[in-house]
Amino acid sequence: MRDKIRTLDELKEITSKYKQESKKIGTTNGYFDLLHIGHIYMLESAKSLTDILIVLINSDDSTKKLKGSKRPIVPEKERAEMLSSLECVDYVTIFDGDNPLDYIRELKPDIHIKGGIFEQDRIKTERDLIESWGGRHITLPLVEGYSTTNLIDKIIKAYENNSS
Repeated sequence: MRDKIRTLDELKEITSKYKQESKKIGTTNGYFDLLHIGHIYMLESAKSLTDILIVLINSDDSTKKLKGSKRPIVPEKERAEMLSSLECVDYVTIFDGDNPLDYIRELKPDIHIKGGIFEQDRIKTERDLIESWGGRHITLPLVEGYSTTNLIDKIIKAYENNSS
């Protein structure tokens, strides 16, 4: 499981070998803070489009900056280990920063897959980058009712008046 967690340099070497074998490389990214069924459905769908699926996860600092001081709930190393335990995930790496564009640029995947609803400007930037080398950018539909925010809200509601 832990051998699926790699650095960007290791992934560049690995993907180079797979590309020589004409394997289709796919990437996806996100926080994956509290892993839930919406994540699983998206990752399984992403894997069905690729031979090799690489998940780029936001670092703790990146998550805190973009989601607020109370996030992440689960530290980056644990999030990486959870994702690496999934059969549909081939490799995981942690990136720092607001977006994974530098990692995508270095890995040059054939497909970059997003799940859910995103700002059109950000999608355009990713799409333009991927298409610059002939790759495809795919946005999968949001799995309704499943989000980390909804899960956190449900936990808070369940325990807000519970003193035990």
